[in-house]
Amino acid sequence: MARYQEGDFAAATALIDRISPQLYRFFVGQFASRPDADDLLQETWLRIHRVRHTYRLGEPVLPWFYAIARHVRVDHYRKAVRTTAREQRLEEMSQLAAPALGETGKGDDDLEALLAPLSESQREVIEMLKVAGMSLEEVARATSASVGSVKQKAHRAYEKLRERMSAMRLRKGQSGEKS
Repeated sequence: MARYQEGDFAAATALIDRISPQLYRFFVGQFASRPDADDLLQETWLRIHRVRHTYRLGEPVLPWFYAIARHVRVDHYRKAVRTTAREQRLEEMSQLAAPALGETGKGDDDLEALLAPLSESQREVIEMLKVAGMSLEEVARATSASVGSVKQKAHRAYEKLRERMSAMRLRKGQSGEKS
């Protein structure tokens, strides 16, 4: 990151190659549309480029990237809400309902399906902790939350996931007994 700040674009390319897959998974987990995730990833890298001078050397870089990605996602959501509010009257007149933002298209990955019932903030914390492999402190920095808040969200998410997995096992067991 230090070399990128100094203008070494080979370092920028290396960062993009290394971090983009993680950021892409972060966005895909939040949106039904892969093109939206592509756009958000591109917007994130544009913002990172514009604000690269604000990164403080010696600080972990991954939370800094995720904080920017999170802000890009929030800005995208706010813009979508404003657009939806303006277009609502047109939809009512035309009776052509567009798919809701949260609907998923075809079959998603098992992980996405498993995390679907979690709240947005819980899903975000789980993805950062378990998928990206970030520490509690890094997730706290990236989400502008306290470590305690991150722990609480993770704990509640784990409880929901346990309940869901238990229910899935019960259903499998019941269907297996009837066969």
